[in-house]
Amino acid sequence: MDQKPETLVDHQLIHQSLDKSMGYDEYRQLTAKLAAEGLSTGKVQNENLSNYTALNDRRMKRLDKTIKISSEIESKIKSVDRKITWLVLTESWCGDAAQTIPVMNKIASLNSNISLRLVLRDENLELMEGFLTNGAMAIPKLIALDNATKEIIGEWGSRPSTASKMVQEQKEKVGEFTPEFIEELQQWYNKDKGQNTINDLLPLLFLE
Repeated sequence: MDQKPETLVDHQLIHQSLDKSMGYDEYRQLTAKLAAEGLSTGKVQNENLSNYTALNDRRMKRLDKTIKISSEIESKIKSVDRKITWLVLTESWCGDAAQTIPVMNKIASLNSNISLRLVLRDENLELMEGFLTNGAMAIPKLIALDNATKEIIGEWGSRPSTASKMVQEQKEKVGEFTPEFIEELQQWYNKDKGQNTINDLLPLLFLE
């Protein structure tokens, strides 16, 4: 998470993106429809992307039912008394997005002051260019906005902190994602059940 990030993205671009954004339910409906049709978001369509979209639809459906937030953290979320928008860049085929966006929605559902809005990365490349991760257009990318001041107060992405560390260590040791590592990462997500993401995102609610 970066606090008060330095960015060249202007307010007009943010508002343009918000104007064409969708809520979580709409995003889930879109993903489910694409999965049923053997398609994915984006101009590029191939079997791998459609398979990932179908897999992610199942993952999100499961996570929507199983994510748990402790009573202590729930109280903190409910204490947020200013209006915040989480604008998230994503695509239906992104595995990390499927693991974390349901968590974002779970948090937002606990407090009406928190609004979750989603846009597709490849339809918003100018916005994406303003929020690169180590020079890459990595997704999901969450941009935290203060509704009153219209200021960008923070950002997060593209993976939970523990998963990011696992990926970095894999790149340093091996230089690429092996099938074994992809399975290891998936097993970590399954075991973690969104808790690392919850803990990562909580500070974003209290940035000034």
